[in-house]
Amino acid sequence: MAGPPQGAQAPLGGSDLHASPPREEAVRPPRVRVQRRPVHGVLLLDKPLGLSSNDALQKVKWLLRAEKAGHTGTLDPLATGVLPLCFGAATKFSQLQLDAPKTYEAIALLGVTTTTGDAEGEVLERREVDPAQLTPERLAQVQAQFTGPIRQVPPMHSALKKDGKALYEYARAGIEVERAARAVEIHALNMALVLDGQAQPAIKIIVQCSKGTYIRTLGEDIGAALGCGAHLIFLRRIDTGGLGIGRCVTLQALEAMDEVQRLACLLPPESLLDGHLPVTLAGEDAARFLSGVRRRGSWPDTAAVAVFGHAPRALLGVAHTAGGELIPDRLLSPIEIQQILQSTPAATSAGILEKP
Repeated sequence: MAGPPQGAQAPLGGSDLHASPPREEAVRPPRVRVQRRPVHGVLLLDKPLGLSSNDALQKVKWLLRAEKAGHTGTLDPLATGVLPLCFGAATKFSQLQLDAPKTYEAIALLGVTTTTGDAEGEVLERREVDPAQLTPERLAQVQAQFTGPIRQVPPMHSALKKDGKALYEYARAGIEVERAARAVEIHALNMALVLDGQAQPAIKIIVQCSKGTYIRTLGEDIGAALGCGAHLIFLRRIDTGGLGIGRCVTLQALEAMDEVQRLACLLPPESLLDGHLPVTLAGEDAARFLSGVRRRGSWPDTAAVAVFGHAPRALLGVAHTAGGELIPDRLLSPIEIQQILQSTPAATSAGILEKP
């Protein structure tokens, strides 16, 4: 009886006595282990379509050979745009970007609702849309309705957890659970009637919003308010906390660069501290502050302070002031400051790293 074709395996539970001998596989060269190194700063990535935020982070971390990295809030795989990636000392301030307002550009296709609120889900309902009914006055009315403080019911396809389980896990199992509406803030909203690639009516949305705002849900709610339903077919983050898309680099561009060019794309950790009151300490005051000791001065009470050493200027950490005291909140370590300033000859003689 003839055995299986050459290269095939015998059926499960059968004999492979008549199978051809396996071919010798080519010897693969040993995998080169990437030598990690300390990297400190912020890289503004224009996240590509189809890639998760964590996958994007890991790719850039590998390209930079960085030891420590984190991102400042996820973007859905179907979304593109600004994704600040933090490395080394900058990861200590990533929470500030998580809390920062975000600006998005989106397109919601009218007349079609889906299970996920975007183009990835199954169609739930289709309705006829009469563009003549979508007058500028009607759009302005709905725009005003969704500007300012609003409440949103989080979508089932989200990472929010209920009883220790992500909502999307329930959704994938066909289970819908009750979700409480959450308060969010729409700082600014602009809506315009457009046509998609198939000449179907859609709404172009530009929105600046608080953290925790679901743009998919906003698109669905706008469609419901217009009486026809909608789902997102495009989503792009164009700004987060003042860090705009114009300053971003693409993954493709990074891959084409050499290491020196990639490192030149990094912004300093203090780029995350926009809005902090800058305070500069010299000599012994800087060294004591870096050791966690409060300093006294004539500063006004301020909740967010960025503290720098003098000559050379070096970020020491963040603090707050109360009653004339500068109180440390989050500090860089001496070794982190040395690594950031290692290419600056004056750093070794600045005195900010000397023990008090």
